[in-house]
Amino acid sequence: MVPMLLAAGVALAVPPGLEGLAGVWDKLDPSRRQQLQERAATWERWDEARRRAFVERMTEWDGLAPGEQAAFRVRYRAWQDLTNYDRARVRAAATAYAGLPDDERRALREQFEALDVSERRGWLLGPELGADYPALQPLLAQVPADQHDALLRALRGMDAVQRRDLAVLVQRTAPQDRDQLRRELVSTAASNRGQWLRG
Repeated sequence: MVPMLLAAGVALAVPPGLEGLAGVWDKLDPSRRQQLQERAATWERWDEARRRAFVERMTEWDGLAPGEQAAFRVRYRAWQDLTNYDRARVRAAATAYAGLPDDERRALREQFEALDVSERRGWLLGPELGADYPALQPLLAQVPADQHDALLRALRGMDAVQRRDLAVLVQRTAPQDRDQLRRELVSTAASNRGQWLRG
């Protein structure tokens, strides 16, 4: 009887729409429970049309090959990392691209696909860093996970002249010393970076 009452208590604590998790709900991390609650609440607010559209998107997602899913995740993470200003610029560029004649869009697509794979991925960093990526690529290649976000914040906080000076410094730095260069860049205050670059 006691186990049944305990199970019933857990089931009652599970938010509507998440009853299937009753057996593990109390074992989930609190932040994970909150995330699931928010998603369940969103689902409850949706009308039938939005729910059908969501299920269709999920079905389409499940039909993708693992490599395609991984590529989408990379692009999504890159989009999340962009500043609001860069997102606005990308949306404006997408609107302009969509308004071009078919042959011009095709030519631009072919031009992009002819780029080196690493350079194409560099454009995921946004309009400004994407343009500077070829010169900064040695610094951005194989960045340790614990430096990734701080490095991008530092680069996005620099102006075009500073990034150009940094690119020159990168090219003059031996490959084995570039990790140290990254660490110095990240640890240097934004107000001192100009002096650091000239030093």
